[in-house]
Amino acid sequence: MSLHRLRNFYIPEEQSIYLLNANDARKLKDWIALCVSQLEKLGYRHISLVGHGAYGFTFAGTAEPGEEYAFKFSRITLPEAIRERLADEAYMLSQIQHPRVPRYITYQRLKKQGILMMTRAEGLDLEQYSLQQGRLPARLLIDIAAQLADILQALREHRKDGQSAPIVHGDIKPSNIVFDTASGHICLVDWGSSVFAQLDREGQFVSTNVMQLMSADLQYSNARLGDVYFIGPEQRDGAQSSPRFDEQGVAATLYALASGQSCRFGSQAIPATSLGLPKEFALMLDGLFGEDAGLRQLAGDHFIAAMPRLKRLVLPELPLFDDSPLLPVWSSPERHEMDTVVYSSRKSFLRERSEEADIHYVDDAQLERYYKNYLVGMGDTEKAFVAAVSRLGRYPVVGGLALHWQEEGLYIDSSLNLYDEQMRPAFALAVNNVVMLARSIDKVGLFKACLFNARNTLHLSRKTPDLPFVPPAETRIPYRLAAIPSTDDASRQHSYFEDGRDPDEQLVLPAAIMAVLARLNGIHHTGCIIFEVTPLYMKLHSYYRLLDAGAEPEFADLLRQIVALIPQIDDQGVGGFMKLPHKNTRLFSHQPVQPTLFYPANPKAQGCLD
Repeated sequence: MSLHRLRNFYIPEEQSIYLLNANDARKLKDWIALCVSQLEKLGYRHISLVGHGAYGFTFAGTAEPGEEYAFKFSRITLPEAIRERLADEAYMLSQIQHPRVPRYITYQRLKKQGILMMTRAEGLDLEQYSLQQGRLPARLLIDIAAQLADILQALREHRKDGQSAPIVHGDIKPSNIVFDTASGHICLVDWGSSVFAQLDREGQFVSTNVMQLMSADLQYSNARLGDVYFIGPEQRDGAQSSPRFDEQGVAATLYALASGQSCRFGSQAIPATSLGLPKEFALMLDGLFGEDAGLRQLAGDHFIAAMPRLKRLVLPELPLFDDSPLLPVWSSPERHEMDTVVYSSRKSFLRERSEEADIHYVDDAQLERYYKNYLVGMGDTEKAFVAAVSRLGRYPVVGGLALHWQEEGLYIDSSLNLYDEQMRPAFALAVNNVVMLARSIDKVGLFKACLFNARNTLHLSRKTPDLPFVPPAETRIPYRLAAIPSTDDASRQHSYFEDGRDPDEQLVLPAAIMAVLARLNGIHHTGCIIFEVTPLYMKLHSYYRLLDAGAEPEFADLLRQIVALIPQIDDQGVGGFMKLPHKNTRLFSHQPVQPTLFYPANPKAQGCLD
């Protein structure tokens, strides 16, 4: 990877405000309150935060007589040159008139803060809808695909001053598509990566003016790279902007919605031809993911041409899949307000190569964390697996996973506790995707992930790195007592330490804390504890559930001892320990790719319908 390419990527996930230190959290809350007050001064009412991304926040508000609008602010913490991109987005949006695109209203500046005003898209973004519903049925997916094809066709045919001027959206993904369940209509939002295309769909320079071509830098790319989880290879490699970019974004979006994933990378292990889609449509999607650029272009052209016909297919909903969870999932009828965070370790074995040299030049802390923790040196299936584990954190769930790849198969220990019964079917699919992707990884190694509630994170700070972290007197590590006493044999417990030291963790804890953790390990419980130490701040993440009520006095005392020993921590980095409730290992065979499954050509003839 080149330095230029690294600097253009961004992280799709937004960090929970509960993981921010107190100072940063206060700044964020104050800035959001300021945005709301500015909009209220302009006469808008019922202001609410409806979306956020790497570069900005979007608010909704109502004007008289009850018309709803959306207002986009650039992040105040970004460099001024990046904040100015909101004005560029406003200009690009003003060029587009399409019923599936928000209508541009105005762009204003209040002091140093730009505000883009547009009509508000009705509905829920498709990433949120997918998290609630799981895989989308073929009928709905085809309807969405037809509307996206219509938008792409309009962008290809866009004209400016009487000349062809195709527009590239540049960041098509489920979270940038708002879906109105009442009407079935979609709206493509967030035009912050949009540009006028330099090349047309045939790869020819768009400009017809000879003098413009002679004076232009024909090697320069004006492309703005979107979400790395969804953009295609040409856009990722910094090629000149083309309508082909958006074909890739659409393909990745449709694949993710059809499979219940949050990225494009799983298509080698879970191809579109295994997702119960109409055969022509599935082959077209797999063609858009093909390694050959010519095949991708043919599939893109076929997509635009074929969708008006394919949308007329009769596609009643059929029970093509058994989406019951492949791992045990305990779900509670009670709901808990929680911000689930996934912490995973032992990922180094998933990497095929090291690209640390490139990482040293990344000057953005979030980008650095993104590359080190997610993508550096991994193959596509490995990236999809890590993304699938991260997707579990989009649900109200706590627990953990330990996956052991051996020559004879895949062994998985797990503890997954879901606190929203209604989301169980969609969560089960998310769990199954983790298993299916893991089964396709041909390596020997170990991967562990803890899922905890960020609202339980303890934050400590110090003025200088040479001072100790001193917890306030009231600091406690929270835990819950199991509602039903566990009868499991203690010998079946899954130990903190049986896997040895984690090679991916940098933090060395004091011997006194390790001794307390060893004693804690002897008590029957489940959960995790993670120490995250930087020069001035420390976060202590935890999720604990005590399974032996008789040991509660000792358990609580050991947790108090850990807090008391925090001032002895003099190292920096991240280190954690996870304990699963007992040994209940599931064994899965290796399976490089999921079997082919198309939507039946004639459901009635095959007995799928009564």
